[in-house]
Amino acid sequence: MAITTTVPTSLRRSVSNTLKGSAGNLVEWYDVYVYSVFASYFEKQFFAGDEANSTIYIWAIFGVTFLMRPVGSWFFGRFADRRGRRLALTVSVSLMALCSAVVALTPTAASIGGWALVILTLARLLQGFATGGEYGTSATYMSEAAMPGRRGFLSSFQYVTLVGGHVLAQLTLLIMVLTLSPEQISEWGWRVAFGIGGVAAVVVFWLRRTMDESLRDDTIAAAKGSRGSGSMRELLVHQWRPLLLVFLITMGGTVAFYTYSVNGPAIVKASFAGEDVVAGTIVNLIALTGLMLLQPVGGWVADIVGRKTLLVFFGIGGVLYTWFLITALPAQESPVIAFLILFGGFIILTGYTSINAVVKAQLFPTHIRALGVGFGYALANSVFGGTAPLLFQAASAADRVPLFIVYVTIAIGASLVVYLLFLKNRAPNWIDDEVAMQEAQDVRLAARQDARVR
Repeated sequence: MAITTTVPTSLRRSVSNTLKGSAGNLVEWYDVYVYSVFASYFEKQFFAGDEANSTIYIWAIFGVTFLMRPVGSWFFGRFADRRGRRLALTVSVSLMALCSAVVALTPTAASIGGWALVILTLARLLQGFATGGEYGTSATYMSEAAMPGRRGFLSSFQYVTLVGGHVLAQLTLLIMVLTLSPEQISEWGWRVAFGIGGVAAVVVFWLRRTMDESLRDDTIAAAKGSRGSGSMRELLVHQWRPLLLVFLITMGGTVAFYTYSVNGPAIVKASFAGEDVVAGTIVNLIALTGLMLLQPVGGWVADIVGRKTLLVFFGIGGVLYTWFLITALPAQESPVIAFLILFGGFIILTGYTSINAVVKAQLFPTHIRALGVGFGYALANSVFGGTAPLLFQAASAADRVPLFIVYVTIAIGASLVVYLLFLKNRAPNWIDDEVAMQEAQDVRLAARQDARVR
């Protein structure tokens, strides 16, 4: 069994590839979060002024775009497994940038009526398609490109840049809040915010073209003629166990991520609306910056104590803390207390976010890794992650927030059971022990064939 991935020859080269790979992640997730951060400012531009449910509808568009993530994960996962990780990442960030530019230039409902909403929805669906491909491919690339022994630390930069996109969106809002009136932000400021994402992607496009490919040239050449590489049949028939495991690992993590990092800041923003809007924005910005900086710490700790340990920490913490986070934040009048409550949730969340990429990537052999990681994540993300902001808004409107909290807690608890029963800290895996894993798989297949003959 030949090694199918390139082995990083130096820490410097590994870090360089990590930074180039994660730069596109930063821009793509900025494009995702700029929507949630500026939603309250641009929603009236796409709906009639007397539409009472415009807030729920605008979050419904945010949620429905997640339906495209499994499709994007299938397309780009197959693409990455057959033609290489680098090219797939370059194409995905280009598509994301194009959609941001379209949103920035879309006329309002006052100008073209319902077509404004149609264009917004279509652009967001395409962004969901691109983001679905980005997660699995970047998680795979950054896990493969990292040096052995430092995979947790280096792969954690996927979520450094993922959260960093949210930080940049919050920073953009803060600058506008300090320099523009609310009317100016609603009229044209939000367009500038979307436009920034489109422009930044030009730089990222160049960076991704210059990063190393994590697959060997002969592996890519062989994959182009292989029916198993990036194949849904291969994934569903022969790799369904790790696929199911990725879904269950992601389930609690993604619902917690969107509850803590999207709903949490939204609650803070609403609590400090009016004269304290700047204070609320600053609280969110500092807390999210802290979450971003916690990721390498979590990855470094995981390299020492094991990845399962951090996931269990997240699972227990999420089960115990979610109720307090959601119920205590709306009652806060002190920015300091609001920050401490929100950041406490981010510390717990780091147990999942910092190492989930490598945990999933190590479950699959190279020829199906990008598709397996991306598709399993996208399915769970569509069902549990993207719907969290919409469900929270609907629960708030119906005065049923406790039901939402119970739902989130149960999802995290279910994933905690998976972490405890089905993951191990020091077991052989497909990234670190590729030859041994392939030999063990060959032995199992031979045993099954002998049993069938008998």
